[in-house]
Amino acid sequence: MARRRLLIASATTLPLLLTTAGCRSADLFAGPDPLGPPPQLARSTVVLESVIAEEVALISLYESAASGGSGVLASLLAEHQDHLTRLRSRLVVPAGSSRRPRMATPRPAAVRPSVSKLRAAEQRSASSLVQRLSTVSIEPALAQLLASIAASDASHDAVLGAL
Repeated sequence: MARRRLLIASATTLPLLLTTAGCRSADLFAGPDPLGPPPQLARSTVVLESVIAEEVALISLYESAASGGSGVLASLLAEHQDHLTRLRSRLVVPAGSSRRPRMATPRPAAVRPSVSKLRAAEQRSASSLVQRLSTVSIEPALAQLLASIAASDASHDAVLGAL
């Protein structure tokens, strides 16, 4: 029982001693300050969250449009679902982070979108992904994934144009 009290007392007084001595816990430990604020999300994590949200919106459009039974639209929907799976697999949020990622799930739109609306959405998506490449250029694997999805979206636009 005495050892337990000694352990509890030392655990609670260590931060007080460090503070009064003018030490920060980061001076004693490598890595993030365990007594400091939670770490901020990496830039790539924030970009991934945004791209995931955009992909979920595209999937919602395709689910509404593919409800008519078009094989081409169902194929494009499957590709977008694959994109979403790949994007989500890259999303890593550090423990103790100040916020948690929004993991939206696709919801079909109330009105069936036209092919021209799908084409416009694909064009916006491809353009947005290309613009984001400069923000993730320090992570080649993520940049490659975004570029691949952008190319896929551009090809979807061409396929939809042929319908």
